[in-house]
Amino acid sequence: MISNASRNSASRETKGFIMLRGAMVMISFRDSLFDAANRAGISPNEYCLQAAGEKLKASGHQFTGVFAPGDADPIHAGGAN
Repeated sequence: MISNASRNSASRETKGFIMLRGAMVMISFRDSLFDAANRAGISPNEYCLQAAGEKLKASGHQFTGVFAPGDADPIHAGGAN
């Protein structure tokens, strides 16, 4: 559960842009990515950023969320399937 102090500090964090450029991948990976993102109801970019957030959290990095404060919390995150 997120404490009130954490919520207040997280709500004051500003958002920033990440400019991603296209990458060449194997077509089978691209098809799988687009299929999984479509099933999750999000864009392929959002899907990749969510997966990166999950990997960063798992490796011990500290941040309030990926798209909004608290959305990278393992209790609340839906996880990329």
